[in-house]
Amino acid sequence: MTQKTHQIAHAAQIAPTADVDPRAVIGSDVTIWHLAQVREDAQLGSGSSLGRGAYVGPGVILGTNCKVQNYALLYEPAVLGDGVFVGPAVVFTNDVFPRAINVDGSRKSAADWDAVGVSVGTGASIGARAVCVAPVRIGRWALVAAGAVVTRDVPDHAIVAGVPARRIGWVGTAGIPLVAAGGDLYRCPSTGDSYRELDGTLVGTET
Repeated sequence: MTQKTHQIAHAAQIAPTADVDPRAVIGSDVTIWHLAQVREDAQLGSGSSLGRGAYVGPGVILGTNCKVQNYALLYEPAVLGDGVFVGPAVVFTNDVFPRAINVDGSRKSAADWDAVGVSVGTGASIGARAVCVAPVRIGRWALVAAGAVVTRDVPDHAIVAGVPARRIGWVGTAGIPLVAAGGDLYRCPSTGDSYRELDGTLVGTET
């Protein structure tokens, strides 16, 4: 692959078999592995990595230090915050009512539908083979279990699992499920940080 644009930082490591559009913006210290594809106007923040066969659609934005594993498919207009983990074979959809053709039988073009996206907050993790059905927002530090199908917004720090995905617990910034500490309080067994549940959301407290 020939690097045709100044938009690819010199420190980026891009496999020869990767397909990176010249109009993509690739930050410093980015790693793109074999057979990954990055489309036009996509933005990969510094320190991010794309696994083998991953796909990043036109205009998709990744923050800094994101990790997108093998064969994940991120369709536009997805937006990922900093430090987001996307597991192997995860799919972010972008069409609420997908059809290949219009009612008159003609093939649909980009002008015949409006793409909707998945947004993911800072530090969130999406488990292997999960499907996030746009439009949907995954909150900060949330954890989506492997194989889940996310059809509605996920609160910050929530753990969701199942089909459709439902909240089964809370998780701290260390990625460890929180344990109940009495009343509406929860504590991280790894860091000792404490949190309080208020009206279906989780907020930090003094440790």
